[in-house]
Amino acid sequence: MPCPLCSHNKTHKHGKTSKGSQRYLCPNCKQTFTDTFDTIYYRRQVSEEKVRIVLQAHCEGTSLRGISRISRLSYNTGVSLIRAGSQKAQLIHNAQVQAVDTDAIAADA
Repeated sequence: MPCPLCSHNKTHKHGKTSKGSQRYLCPNCKQTFTDTFDTIYYRRQVSEEKVRIVLQAHCEGTSLRGISRISRLSYNTGVSLIRAGSQKAQLIHNAQVQAVDTDAIAADA
């Protein structure tokens, strides 16, 4: 697994986190990280399934209070997950979609 910080190819396993996720050590930059580093799941106490539920419900137009009731998470946790998802989506958009030639795009309403 390459290091997400310095792109060094040879990282080593470096124990496990308290939740049981594999931790890695980069011998080049001496930083440790997990598989979820630089994702919306990183350092969250919420399962990946609940994150998907929150983001799916938000995409379908469910209110924030409704998302809180459906997922049984606090209102602020739901808002935090939606903001993190929005920021990641914006980064992907900026990196990939903005480079598309506008002559090739056909938009609807």
